Amino acid sequence: MSDNIRAALLIMVSMTAFTVNDALMKLASGGLPFFQQIFLRGCLITGGLFVLAWSMGHLRYRTTPQDRKLTALRTAAEAVGTVFFLTALYSMPLANLSAILQALPLTVTLAAALFFGEAVGWRRIAAIVVGFVGVTIIIRPGMDGFTVYSLYGLAAVAAVTLRDLAARKLSSTIPSTRVALAAAIGVTVLSGLGSVVLQERWVVPSLGEGALITGAALCLMAGYTAAVAGMRGGDIGFVAPFRYTSLLVALILGLVLFNEWPDRLTMIGAGIVVATGLFTLYRERASRQTAALSAKGLRPR
Repeated sequence: MSDNIRAALLIMVSMTAFTVNDALMKLASGGLPFFQQIFLRGCLITGGLFVLAWSMGHLRYRTTPQDRKLTALRTAAEAVGTVFFLTALYSMPLANLSAILQALPLTVTLAAALFFGEAVGWRRIAAIVVGFVGVTIIIRPGMDGFTVYSLYGLAAVAAVTLRDLAARKLSSTIPSTRVALAAAIGVTVLSGLGSVVLQERWVVPSLGEGALITGAALCLMAGYTAAVAGMRGGDIGFVAPFRYTSLLVALILGLVLFNEWPDRLTMIGAGIVVATGLFTLYRERASRQTAALSAKGLRPR
């Protein structure tokens, strides 16, 4: 098995694990207060990542002031994005929300061009515009299929875009486990504060609810581990498109677990977003190859 194929399989595993986590959290949402649910999952993830980082010696890594600021920014974006995402998840179909999140490659590319000055050609700009048309078809503002929770989904996309931009500026030497551990702590602290501020009345989870929260935490840690291994083990341009596995898994889980299936307009919008996202990833890969050849004094074929 080649490195790229192995990495692609790992990405598919990670996307499946992340989506199963979403489904488990939605299943557990009926009997537990909102922030309590996030807090309990956060405690489990924080403990698991702490053990992982400690066993790998990553806790001894000394971060630079710049990396500490970027990690703090990424953590804040992760925490805010989690609240927006779960708020939307508990009130709209899983596949619909997953379809909105497929716009991430487009938003990250656009934001990198606006804030980092990265070169983006007219083809990718056109793909981004068409992709946003697809997102508009999914959420359908002003029409019968529109809900305010679609806006929460868009807010989650914005927060995750900020998170990914901060991650792109981190030093390549900082261990991924340290970054993930900081995010887990941030989400846990925010959810605890949210529970106190809103004066949630905590309840003792049932055995089934505890199993769902534990399963969600395990899926999130497995997804994170597989994603890191996948992105580091293969060519990013080859591996990245396999992230769209999450939409297929969301469609299946939504139908099986919640008897949900997107309507025709949502499917059309999702298809547009995925197609433009794939094209954007392809053009980014081609641009990197051209730049690499130019640096060597060669011409692309």
